[in-house]
Amino acid sequence: MRSGPMLFLERMFTDVTYPWYRYFQNFIAFFIFTSCIGIAVETLSDVAEHHREFMKAVENITLGVFILEYVCNVYFAKKRLKFVFSFWGLVDLLSILPSLLLLLDTQALRGTRVLRVMRVLRVMRVLKLARQALEMLGTQISKNRNPLLINLNIYLITLFAVMMMSSSLMYYAEGELYAPHSLVAGQAALDATLEAGAEPQTFMPHDPISGNPIPEDKRFFTSIPTAMWWCVVTLTTTGYGDMYPVTVLGRVVAAFTMFAGLILFSILMNIVGKTIMILLFGETLDNQESQDASVDQKLGAQARDNPRATAIVLLEKDQVLTAAEAAAVARRSAREIREALLPLTR
Repeated sequence: MRSGPMLFLERMFTDVTYPWYRYFQNFIAFFIFTSCIGIAVETLSDVAEHHREFMKAVENITLGVFILEYVCNVYFAKKRLKFVFSFWGLVDLLSILPSLLLLLDTQALRGTRVLRVMRVLRVMRVLKLARQALEMLGTQISKNRNPLLINLNIYLITLFAVMMMSSSLMYYAEGELYAPHSLVAGQAALDATLEAGAEPQTFMPHDPISGNPIPEDKRFFTSIPTAMWWCVVTLTTTGYGDMYPVTVLGRVVAAFTMFAGLILFSILMNIVGKTIMILLFGETLDNQESQDASVDQKLGAQARDNPRATAIVLLEKDQVLTAAEAAAVARRSAREIREALLPLTR
């Protein structure tokens, strides 16, 4: 039985009803957003070059916070091994492992492809927001709060997560092939293969799967913020056609983004529909459903005490009988009531 500071920490990491649990989750959400912004900004070559040390410091602080959260989650979990291999446990691990390996700068990470995979996996930390959205849905609805605001919060969190993941995947699948550092490295490798006195050639990036060249006028995804514009256009099904993928992996990412846009659009229409119900009728469907559930609970309690009266109330409630007919039924015997109800159950 824990007490004192350990009990405080345990409740802060495990008790969703504890106020400090929500405070800490908001603290973690701030670092998730900060980390995602840093991941996007570091693909802007000019900004990354001038603010490299600052961005590195922010990433290290964020990594330290995520490591502390993961260690505490494992320590205070009721079944630690089960938590480690659970979905959310793996998400927490993937949010720190790539950055930790990149920080160690081991020899195994010298290859360009391995570095690319590590950078892509860092984007997985945005899934931590999805867990907070699910917890918000499970805890705040029971507190009699406006379901419209809850749905909007969850929708915006989901939209940000999808946009961040799709934009990052598109950049690392296609944009990094013609990023400035990739072009410099490719040109250096090409120059090394030329014989002395041979005519210089310009490096042309190719799709690693199809082998098709990527001409200069088709190099759209030069950074994650640039890819975000394409993602917004795709998710809203606008399709300007000013940016589009030309590689196999890029088109796969685009296909999943299009399907995600359809799903998000349908969710938004549901939220808009509820908003119209509030503006026109003054109450939400959720409130009406709660009232109906309350009435049904009361009728269920009455059914145990007076089944005959309950049967009559239910018949009148469903407009099967009028008030006069229900009064007439009340004067019948229990056998006659059963005979009257039997045809309605067929």
